[in-house]
Amino acid sequence: MTDKYYKIALYGLGHIGLPTASLFASKGFEVIGVDINQKIVDTVNSGYSPIIEPGLDELVHEVVKKGYLKATNKGVEALNSSNVMIVVVPTPADENNLSDLSAVISACQSIVEFLKKGDLVIIESTIPPGTCENVVIPILEKNGLKASKDFGLAYTPERALPNNTLFEMTHNARVIGAIDSESAEKAVFLYEKITTGKVITVKNLITAEMVKLMENTYRDTNIALANELAIVCESLDIDAIDAIDAANFHPRVNIHTPGPGVGGHCLSIDPYFIVEMAEKKGKDAKLIKTARNINEQMPYYVLQLIEDSLKQVGKPIKNSKVSILGVAYKGNVADTRETPAKPLINTLLNKGAHVFAHDPYVNGEIIRHMGAQEVTLEKALDCDCVVLMTDHKEYLQITPEMIKKSVFICNRPVLDPEPFRSKGVIFKGVGRS
Repeated sequence: MTDKYYKIALYGLGHIGLPTASLFASKGFEVIGVDINQKIVDTVNSGYSPIIEPGLDELVHEVVKKGYLKATNKGVEALNSSNVMIVVVPTPADENNLSDLSAVISACQSIVEFLKKGDLVIIESTIPPGTCENVVIPILEKNGLKASKDFGLAYTPERALPNNTLFEMTHNARVIGAIDSESAEKAVFLYEKITTGKVITVKNLITAEMVKLMENTYRDTNIALANELAIVCESLDIDAIDAIDAANFHPRVNIHTPGPGVGGHCLSIDPYFIVEMAEKKGKDAKLIKTARNINEQMPYYVLQLIEDSLKQVGKPIKNSKVSILGVAYKGNVADTRETPAKPLINTLLNKGAHVFAHDPYVNGEIIRHMGAQEVTLEKALDCDCVVLMTDHKEYLQITPEMIKKSVFICNRPVLDPEPFRSKGVIFKGVGRS
């Protein structure tokens, strides 16, 4: 196995696919990225990243200029010259919280037409346990080749955080499961080229599929615990943030931070993949479902905080001006996937409130699509009720004097309540009593 032997076709140039393709290209591999979005293809081929991610634009520019990375919307072009096919396409959940594997299926259907003996297919998309065996392999074998005998198959879940993706991809541990030892050996060889983290080989494909879901379900469940503790503490007039900080001094306790809900493509979706497969096997993943329900209800708990606080100043929620600080699902990124700000905005509108929003990272068109009116930070702070949903660094400098009215719902533990309360501001939020 040598670097020059491998020619990589990578399906999906999104938040994970493009960084992955660029990292392989930066190590001298010839990479063709395939995406159905022509705008993404054109942007990459011009040497720029369509995704806002620190360091990615420079990396794309470098590898495209050197000729190691190019993009296309024609899978045929990619497959004719490749012997490694990596699938990194989205796997959302549908309205019933069941996995939508249509993009994975489509990518595999494209691959099978040109799959050759000796090729290696690697799935990176987050998928329910058993998908490689029950969905991917039957598709890839349709033209007569047999998995393990004629071509290899491996699964490796990505582990990356928006705004820190390149660092995490090159430093985090990588888990690899495969259909056989040869496939595992080839996948390990490839991924050891792009990460200094430990590359861990597990027993089989289904174990690797489960690992990613376990990781995100652990975090989602821990956040649900923190959120439920915050709700209980509020009823007891206890500051949950203060209590959690103290509890975490115990050497075996690590309670996460409560907040207004869980967003992003992973934590809010992946637990449902475990629930889905458990139910197919006649099992009831009660704890996981309960955690999801708690986190999904948090925007409505925030709504209750807003209503209660407005009542304190004699205002009904109807016709009140309510501003949302941050519509991205987490701080310092532009990613709004599954953001808890969206259901809050929808509910406020249904209650008759006038909803405004400010986010220094998110395009105004996206804000307007959510139903809110985009405004400056100054105007947002001049509303009847200011609701901080996202801990962008720009909001860490908010002072009591900047809150022009008297209600501030701060749902991230980034500001000290006492200076605000001493100036007469009604300061509430998830975890703050």
